[in-house]
Amino acid sequence: MTTRLVILGSTGSIGTQALDVVRAHPERFEVVALGTGQDVDGLVAQAEEFGVDRLAVADPDAAASAPGGRAVAGGAAAVEELAAIEADVVLNGIDGAAGLVATMTALEAGTPVALANKESLIVGGDLVVAAADRAGGRATHLLPVDSEHSALAQCLRAGTPREVARLVVTASGGPFRGRRRDDLRDVTAAEALDHPTWSMGPLITVNSSTLANKGLELVEAHLLFDLPMERIEPVVHPQSIVHSMVEFVDGSTIAQLSPPDMRLPIQLALGWPERLDRAFVAMDWTSATSLDFEPVDHDAFPALGLVVEAGRLGGTHPAVANAANEVAVEAFLDDRLAWLDIATAIADALEAHAGGHTPAPRDVDDVLDADRWARAHTRRAIAAR
Repeated sequence: MTTRLVILGSTGSIGTQALDVVRAHPERFEVVALGTGQDVDGLVAQAEEFGVDRLAVADPDAAASAPGGRAVAGGAAAVEELAAIEADVVLNGIDGAAGLVATMTALEAGTPVALANKESLIVGGDLVVAAADRAGGRATHLLPVDSEHSALAQCLRAGTPREVARLVVTASGGPFRGRRRDDLRDVTAAEALDHPTWSMGPLITVNSSTLANKGLELVEAHLLFDLPMERIEPVVHPQSIVHSMVEFVDGSTIAQLSPPDMRLPIQLALGWPERLDRAFVAMDWTSATSLDFEPVDHDAFPALGLVVEAGRLGGTHPAVANAANEVAVEAFLDDRLAWLDIATAIADALEAHAGGHTPAPRDVDDVLDADRWARAHTRRAIAAR
């Protein structure tokens, strides 16, 4: 059986590792479309290697300059439209909230989404869940690519939903693990981007340094696995070997362990529910291995709690928290905002949002309106500092 893939964000970290999976299983996967943000040269090189004709790049100027006269559609809508073509799986690796429309487009076409773009689920919330349910159900149409949620999906196979007590989502702690709040006042972008375990894009890497990313992952777990936020907890695990755990009502805990390599959860999502017979990496149990676990320091990393609270409130609050965070991270990387003030920007936007903006989105337009409002509000607040 050949699985036809659409890969969005194909030249980014997730997309390039997904293509490693395709190279390892040429008989199993066929790439039918590729989309990216700006890297048209990389996109065309991928298309030539994998024999792909349907191409799109979000930057219209980049599309116009495609090498070799290759036909490449330009504009964000062109990338999103790739999610609607006939395929077996759409891998959504678009960064940030911009991936929401592509996720909805694929689900409305009845196509399962391998979701590396956690923001589209978090921002879209119940709208995305409802679309997945119409397409056939969350378990078959929202396939987690994040290592933590892939781990949870694997651990949940060990019991029935009624037997689950809580989900435990692990966090590496990022580059600033162990630092107190006073030690974080003058951290630089270079320090925040120096992740000790994972190689990721700048937005996700900075989010990992503030632990905002972990807050987003807790909300994502709530939506994927239909458990209340109160039964989903974070724990710091610096080795990034235990990717998450499920505790059952009898006190037993099941964990998923593997070296930190994203090709494992990508491969599992693309082949779900089957495990494909290629191990890119595996644990070496003949070597001494330590597994450490620590509580989260919420005083030093308040962004986590702010995002979790937005998830508890639901409606458009997660969209606001995510948008404010993205704008604040951009300002931090441009040296216009201190690292500690990323969380301040999230808190400010959530407080202002409580003053009367649509709490329960009726459709994607409501979500996108909340996203635009939060971005504009946060930009003004940062400029006024």
